[in-house]
Amino acid sequence: MNSSSSKKFSSKLGLQIAFSPIYKYKLPEKHRFPMIKYELIPEQLIYEGTISESQLFHPEKLSEEILLHTHDLIYWDKLKNLTLSEKEIRRIGFPLSLNLIERGRHIAQGTIDCAYLALQNGCAMNVAGGTHHSFADHGEGFCVLNDFAIAANHLLVEKIVEKILIVDLDVHQGNGTAKLFENNHKVFTFSMHGAMNYPSRKEKSDLDIGLPDKTKDNYYLRTLHNTLPHLIDLVQPDLIFYLSGVDILETDKLGRLSMSLDGAKNRDRFVLELCKKNNIPLAISMGGGYSERIATIIDAHVNTFRLAQEIFF
Repeated sequence: MNSSSSKKFSSKLGLQIAFSPIYKYKLPEKHRFPMIKYELIPEQLIYEGTISESQLFHPEKLSEEILLHTHDLIYWDKLKNLTLSEKEIRRIGFPLSLNLIERGRHIAQGTIDCAYLALQNGCAMNVAGGTHHSFADHGEGFCVLNDFAIAANHLLVEKIVEKILIVDLDVHQGNGTAKLFENNHKVFTFSMHGAMNYPSRKEKSDLDIGLPDKTKDNYYLRTLHNTLPHLIDLVQPDLIFYLSGVDILETDKLGRLSMSLDGAKNRDRFVLELCKKNNIPLAISMGGGYSERIATIIDAHVNTFRLAQEIFF
């Protein structure tokens, strides 16, 4: 590891969290994506005293120059000029507007900021992000711009780090991320997901673990415990990007696994404690969550922030 990430972390800043009101995008009534979670997560964290409002920071808008280290110019031109075809818009799953594109730029910059803060302070979190279904030339699955890929490529271009590990524990395979880094040996992609879930056509991560439907806590956690420490030893990353999706829950409408709230919390505790123990900076984005009750989604996501505050600060 380089010197910036192997030293002991300072906790003077406390847990820093990327958040902007632009994260909540107006959707048609009864749309299945629970966009309201992006305002409820910080509200709950402040209300219960886990964080203070001063720990939230508003990321600026991602520059085109940085964006184009990851995404194709033709795709970017279609996005900013709102010239995607109806088929391309349906594939993303959100109505297209300039606000959606601006939102994606702020979220991606938030993940870059979190990476820098993690290198300085151990851990930082983005209330949104984890847009792992976005490819270089198209978006899909509620993902327009791939924030992990943009941040990873930026850090590598700037020579801030030499080796990155992406730990994707959303219930859906990180297909866009896998494809973007399929020939990049500086980024190791690990996705543990539902084998029978979206996307039907999987890409090839550096390591994929497909879990059977109805997977419960014990099997899931045992699989993760038997995998991640070895990966860290193998990759020796300067930084980990962690996608902590809560669509692994049994209550999730799109998940197909059978994890409990405690199981999801224990998953996060294991990842965070492992990074802390190994002195590996950790940048976290939230990923998916589609349980029927919005309170379940918020509680599961907020658990990740509670643990980060407890373990790192």
